[in-house]
Amino acid sequence: MPDNPQRRFEADLALDPRIDSPGREGLTGTTRADVYAPRRDPVDVTVAPDGRPMEEQPKWRRDFAIDWPEDHHVARRDFTKFLVLTSGAFAAGQGWIAVQSLVRKRRPAPERKRIASLAALTPGAVVAFDYPGEHDPCLLIRTREGELVAYSQKCTHLACAVVPRVDEGVLHCPCHEGYFDLATGRNIAGPPPRPLPAIELAIEGDDVYAVAVQLRST
Repeated sequence: MPDNPQRRFEADLALDPRIDSPGREGLTGTTRADVYAPRRDPVDVTVAPDGRPMEEQPKWRRDFAIDWPEDHHVARRDFTKFLVLTSGAFAAGQGWIAVQSLVRKRRPAPERKRIASLAALTPGAVVAFDYPGEHDPCLLIRTREGELVAYSQKCTHLACAVVPRVDEGVLHCPCHEGYFDLATGRNIAGPPPRPLPAIELAIEGDDVYAVAVQLRST
């Protein structure tokens, strides 16, 4: 079909001249790259009462949202802060536990301490003493079977003082009704989460000594 200049001219006139027309999206070099980018709805744009941009608003206004879009932004920001602070606190707590564990491992062994005379410990006898420090109350008990046992007197729940019930074979925490087995010191009832720390004993002649503390988790 021969070229008709008049027909080409009329076809050119029919072309939508607007650069933001959807019909021209495939063309290159005719408009800005962001012309067809999605635009925010005006109702989703926060406008402060004084009309100034949000970055120029006082800090208190940026922390108290005045419409839904800004409230959504503040909520996300606060949630991010919460996650960061929680993660930081968790990491700090783990670091503190690691440091405390290292300090305990490097701490020198406590000195042995004489507790009582073996001859004076009749079956059912209970002797209170402090070990390894003067603020660490402990109990030395001779069971009805004649065995010697010693434990920290602090309950592993909230550090209340436990009371021996030798005839019943238990140590009782009266604060929250916790119970420990007298022969082993293991937690057997109530809220205590772990056994009582055991005091290792040594007998030399007629003397009974405390020589170490055994911390137990189960």
